Amino acid sequence: MIDVLRLIRAHNLLVAAAGVLAGGWIALGALATPKLLLFAAVAAVGFGAAGNAVNDIWDAAADRVNRGPSGRPLAAGRLARGTADLCVVDGTLVGLGAAALVSGTALFVGLGALGVMMLYSPVLKRRGFAGNAAVALVAGLPLLYGALAVGRPASGLVPWTLAAWLHLMREIVKDVDDEPGDRVIGRRTLPVAIGSRGAALVAAALGLAFVPLSLALPFAARYRGAYYVVAVFAQLAVLLVASRLITGRMGRNSSLLKGAMIVGMVALVAGRVA
Repeated sequence: MIDVLRLIRAHNLLVAAAGVLAGGWIALGALATPKLLLFAAVAAVGFGAAGNAVNDIWDAAADRVNRGPSGRPLAAGRLARGTADLCVVDGTLVGLGAAALVSGTALFVGLGALGVMMLYSPVLKRRGFAGNAAVALVAGLPLLYGALAVGRPASGLVPWTLAAWLHLMREIVKDVDDEPGDRVIGRRTLPVAIGSRGAALVAAALGLAFVPLSLALPFAARYRGAYYVVAVFAQLAVLLVASRLITGRMGRNSSLLKGAMIVGMVALVAGRVA
């Protein structure tokens, strides 16, 4: 059971569900949980589980190189391929069913996101920066999805933009970490195309640009002062990662960015609800 949870990245699914709820709270300006918002959170978990399982199926060969025998369960042989396939099917059904209970638009958006996740490892990841951008847009989508579920999608545009920007930076950082395995299976990711150093500098530039963006967009959208108080911690974490990338320190950067994303999500909610 533990390996199944690792396969579907249960911890990331919790963050995705929280992102949907946060998007709804931001749009409503209150910590309310209407039924449609809960259905949208369940849909995000289902679609995410299916996408993560597909990713591990396609990445098994690369993961054996990058993470070794104690790494991801499918690549390490601790989980059967049939179990992974079942996770894909079950996750897809849960996602489709829950999204259909929200609205036709939510179902359409969920299908689009699932399609991108399904194509990421076999097709999009080989496209370098374009692949990173595609998956970042989907990874940041829960905040917009929550706003969509409560009928106020425009309120989710600023959170989606900021979340997608940070996800883009993190995807490049992860590709730098995964470069050895990606070379083995012939993927032309950004680090393979321009070198790990060049890709790290691209990610650093995104981090440096994030700070003014994370000030300007909420200001234009009239977020309250509580946003800026909390957001400064996320901004400092992003600047720390950017400095580490510039100086060639690669360890822990992905984890630091994930922490920045969670803090940033809290800041966005505080800026609307507080």
